[in-house]
Amino acid sequence: MTDATPRVFQTSGRVWLKDFEFGLTGLTVRKTGARVPYSPSVIAQVYAWFRYFFAAQTIEPATPSFSIYFTPERARPWYLIWAVSRAAGAKLAKDASQADVVMQFEDATYSPNDPPTKLKPGVKLVNFGCRDVSKTNVARACQAAFGRQLAVDPTTHVGPAVEKSEINAAHDGRIIQCPAPAVPGRVYQRVIDNRMPSDLNLVEDLRTSTVGGKPVLVFIKRREVTKRFLNTNVDVQLRTPEEMFTAEELEQISAFTREIGLEWGGVDVLRDRTDGKLYIVDANKTDMGPPIGLNLPDKIVATRRLSKAFREFVQGAGA
Repeated sequence: MTDATPRVFQTSGRVWLKDFEFGLTGLTVRKTGARVPYSPSVIAQVYAWFRYFFAAQTIEPATPSFSIYFTPERARPWYLIWAVSRAAGAKLAKDASQADVVMQFEDATYSPNDPPTKLKPGVKLVNFGCRDVSKTNVARACQAAFGRQLAVDPTTHVGPAVEKSEINAAHDGRIIQCPAPAVPGRVYQRVIDNRMPSDLNLVEDLRTSTVGGKPVLVFIKRREVTKRFLNTNVDVQLRTPEEMFTAEELEQISAFTREIGLEWGGVDVLRDRTDGKLYIVDANKTDMGPPIGLNLPDKIVATRRLSKAFREFVQGAGA
């Protein structure tokens, strides 16, 4: 790296490698305690990520540069904002008082963090209104934005329902038959039939990246219906929001982001094949990505589009 490389991309490997504890058969994520075994599939995913990591560094950062500060955590290289902010021309500020942009960044379901007290005049604050991405709050915001109910009461609902953890990114959903007793810490939602019309063995998630509350791009993620709640995609494609949603639906997605205060992040949109209606079932303010299964050229295209949108948002253009 040269001295001209934005500081946000100069994170020392020794620093972020401390996030992991490496063992003989797998690694452990220190913050969450999640254990990832060494396996051929995991090794392949790591290889694909490093290909993107190095390819993203070839994107010439936009000029003039601006400074950014992440709090209470620093964005690591595997988070999408890391490559996007670098391409947008961001340099990492040493403290919040020096930053043009201050972004709340905490990989947690609940993050009631207030902005730092000492800030530059005119600083752009990002995601400080997004304090709760629990499944309960997502269902509430979905109903407010789309006018239809996602959550169900398992004790009175009759028929199938999705039971899953309240906590974000658990990937532990399962379909149960109701009525059934409510389990503490679990939420219950209607089953969205998002199977592909051309192949009922596959479900289709429309992972929509948003900046400034507006959809910027869509990752179509397809997986086997038996693995619908896992993050094991068999196909990933990049599309524009206009290709996937109507003008009314785009506004509804934006309304959802306003409901939860999401200014940067991704939402999981499902289209029910029985009636064509949309539901948002998940929201993430600390997006990783782009999805591993997407081809490398489209990963770079996605990074460029997001960086352009992020730069315009934080500098006030088109906000």
